[in-house]
Amino acid sequence: MEIDKYDLHLLDALQRNGHASNAELAEQIHLSPSQVSRRVQRLEQAGYIERYSALLRPAAVGLGVTAFTAVSLERHAEAHTDAFNAAVAAMDEVLECFAITGEADYLLRIVAPDLASLSAFMLHRLMRLTGVRSVKSNIVLAEIKRTTRLPLDHLLARGG
Repeated sequence: MEIDKYDLHLLDALQRNGHASNAELAEQIHLSPSQVSRRVQRLEQAGYIERYSALLRPAAVGLGVTAFTAVSLERHAEAHTDAFNAAVAAMDEVLECFAITGEADYLLRIVAPDLASLSAFMLHRLMRLTGVRSVKSNIVLAEIKRTTRLPLDHLLARGG
């Protein structure tokens, strides 16, 4: 599916406020609400829009500690990585998990109410997963930037 500048502006507007009505979006990108509705539906069906959600502030819901944790596995056979992936996917404390290159195999973003809870999670759940060789964590001291908004300017530069 080809997208044009209106689609890009619509995607950007939705990233800024996924709760905006079609009328609000139409005013921002200079189209009618019915055109916006059709474009949003088309973008959803084409997979540009994955889902809509409310972004909660972790500290406001009692999750005051964030850690970025590098995990290395003992073995890299498919069965071991599949088991690790499934176990981590089921852990609510793990917000994101990426398979990475470099010294570690995975990088996780983990939230917890406090350091004691984070410690208990690490010692009693994460480090006890079969095949985990090492775990190294960095605790976030201050959040400088946090966004879910993807940059789209590179698409505009290509003539979108």
